[in-house]
Amino acid sequence: MRNEEIASIISSDNIDKDTFSDYKKIVLAGGCFDILHYGHLQFIKASKAKGNFLVLLLESDQFIEKQKKRIPYHSQQERAELLASIRYVDGIINLSKIFSDVDYRQIITKIHPAVISVTYGDPFEDKKRKHAQSIGSDFVSFPRFPFSSSNILTYASISRD
Repeated sequence: MRNEEIASIISSDNIDKDTFSDYKKIVLAGGCFDILHYGHLQFIKASKAKGNFLVLLLESDQFIEKQKKRIPYHSQQERAELLASIRYVDGIINLSKIFSDVDYRQIITKIHPAVISVTYGDPFEDKKRKHAQSIGSDFVSFPRFPFSSSNILTYASISRD
């Protein structure tokens, strides 16, 4: 997949157990990545270092509206294209809806990553750890950098006033 200039972008509706079967040590990470910042880059880079093929699950616009209680700054497709241009990213799966715990388990089972990567304090960290254990994957949690898309948006709105 990474033979191209940018990573492949796939819909979660098109994933099956063979989608990534050619890759030896898949690392799976995920998030919203609404306003890409230095903390995102460091997380992506650290995640990639745990394997040889990094796949990002990219949350839907509806997920951001529900979980973050705001409208996304960039659409899911725009976020996917930005992430695809980062050299550490090999594949992006656009999640087609707000996923339930069962949906995540199904997609993780299909991808069967060697490693599941999160940032420390992820609100779903315990569930992601259990998903990793259920398929025999390693689980890593990286420190959170002091950046957030919400803080950037707040600062930008204050600066405009």
